[in-house]
Amino acid sequence: MVAGTALLLLAACGDRGANTANTQALTNAQSVQRCTADDADLILCAHGNDAFQRTCAVERTQGDRGLILTVRHDDGGFHRLLVTQDGHGVIAADGAEAARVSIIDPQSIEVAIGSDRYRLPATIASIQ
Repeated sequence: MVAGTALLLLAACGDRGANTANTQALTNAQSVQRCTADDADLILCAHGNDAFQRTCAVERTQGDRGLILTVRHDDGGFHRLLVTQDGHGVIAADGAEAARVSIIDPQSIEVAIGSDRYRLPATIASIQ
């Protein structure tokens, strides 16, 4: 479903200007950064059949393999996602279950790992 599009996850949101390489890469891809109004870095998330709620926190760290997003549920559970540079957006950074990425609209993606689901801001741009 992601084939034919470039998916640029806006993982630098909230750390404006601190990561020049990521900012330049987004600029070079002619993408416009978009940050959610929620500067506390809370995103919509759901477990199982539960409704989405803005209760999951996102932490950003730079690792050996690239930018890692740690998404934490309010009950203590968490998943780590690796931001990719190949157009897939994110993949599971560890664990046995793969992340499934779906495009929700031109400004967001849904990432599912097991029964957990996350809505993340993103810029989806067609490859020319």
